[in-house]
Amino acid sequence: MDTKVLLPTEENIALAASLLNSGEVVGMPTETVYGLAASAYDPLAVEKIFRAKGRPQDNPLIVHIHSMEQLGEVAARVPDCALRLAERFWPGPLTMIFEKSEKIPLAVTAGLSTVAVRFPSHKVARALLEAAGMPLAAPSANLSGRPSPTTANHVYNDLNGRIPAILDGGACEVGLESTVVLLRDEENAALLRPGAVTVQMLEEAIPHVVLDKGVLQALSPGEQALSPGMLHRHYSPRANLVIVDSDFQSFCAFVESHAEGAGAMVFDGEESALPVPCVTFGRQGDPIIQARLLFSALRAVDGMGVRTIYARMPDQEGMGLAIYNRLLRAAGFEVITL
Repeated sequence: MDTKVLLPTEENIALAASLLNSGEVVGMPTETVYGLAASAYDPLAVEKIFRAKGRPQDNPLIVHIHSMEQLGEVAARVPDCALRLAERFWPGPLTMIFEKSEKIPLAVTAGLSTVAVRFPSHKVARALLEAAGMPLAAPSANLSGRPSPTTANHVYNDLNGRIPAILDGGACEVGLESTVVLLRDEENAALLRPGAVTVQMLEEAIPHVVLDKGVLQALSPGEQALSPGMLHRHYSPRANLVIVDSDFQSFCAFVESHAEGAGAMVFDGEESALPVPCVTFGRQGDPIIQARLLFSALRAVDGMGVRTIYARMPDQEGMGLAIYNRLLRAAGFEVITL
């Protein structure tokens, strides 16, 4: 298969929509990361997503919509608290979990009775959704387990020959996957995956937001994932990634004593203090920039020729929690505390 990278002209968006309506999959940009889209109503098309990515079948997908009217098609019931969150954060990087409608096949939800739904803000994603005329199931457009793609080139490098087309909408603004919440009732919600919509922001609409245990620790064997990105190791470079929780001086001493075959993933300006190859992921204390650079940095590790990459521990406040969550999963939850 010859994978075409298409500029998001009106003609190319119509072509991509035609592919989707014929049961194919298409790489599409969103404000979070690039997604691999297929009709959310067609289980055979959804199966092509899993095959192209090599994605485990027990990992549910997010359904993307382009209007609140479409939410009524994919969700069996929409509670008032969801409408409050939608008013604040949709279109945008927030995914909510609902009881699914009969229109959504179990292939999308990994057998769950619930469906994860998002209304993206990216203009190309919205144009494609409108042109296709249906909700689209779309996980990240990468090989399963690899760092998520934030450019069309990332998608091409992972999926060339596996999918017919990629719409190139430029670099993703956020750079991390969407926040995922499970609404328990009108006053309580569980954060299943952190993102650009932080706990503090959610609590402006929902009084009580708790972190699901899967945010900071691995699920137990056989435990069912309620959200995409909870069950399996994700985002990993080919080198073994280890997070080091320490001050910078201790980090440098540790890396120097473990320098053979190693590299370091550090904040801007720190690389000159280390005796190993380095990749940076933004300024310390600037989670917005760190989020935009994180997955590109993880992909850059593959070109460093190292066996192990030691990563600085990011702050965990606000959006920093999302960055730490992605690094934890990339590291298989391996953290060294000095």
